[in-house]
Amino acid sequence: MSAWTDDELRRIDGASELKIASQRDDGTMRAYIPIWHTALGDSLYVRSAHGPENGWFRRARRSGLGRISAGGVERDVTFELADPSIAAELTAALHAKYDRYGPGPVGAITGSDVEQTTLRVMPRA
Repeated sequence: MSAWTDDELRRIDGASELKIASQRDDGTMRAYIPIWHTALGDSLYVRSAHGPENGWFRRARRSGLGRISAGGVERDVTFELADPSIAAELTAALHAKYDRYGPGPVGAITGSDVEQTTLRVMPRA
């Protein structure tokens, strides 16, 4: 596994939305969908706003591979379930970044019901 550069992570985290796509079994990428995201430490995280049954989340979990684009950075990535110990810190970071959109939208990615849908997104070498 590779690591984000400080510049990449700063640029990605500075973007309001991340475009995310999962890889199909044949190696092609699905279409990008926009999603909210944030960085903690040296990692990038996303959550499924509609829980574990959301199609993009299921496909990302199944393939474990995809591509992201945000802040002028486009990279092939891996998806893995995040360590549950970061849940509270991540929720606080998501509130700080997105509360301006109101309680409904930000609540969809910060409730305890979606913590299990947190993915750590890391660049592929």
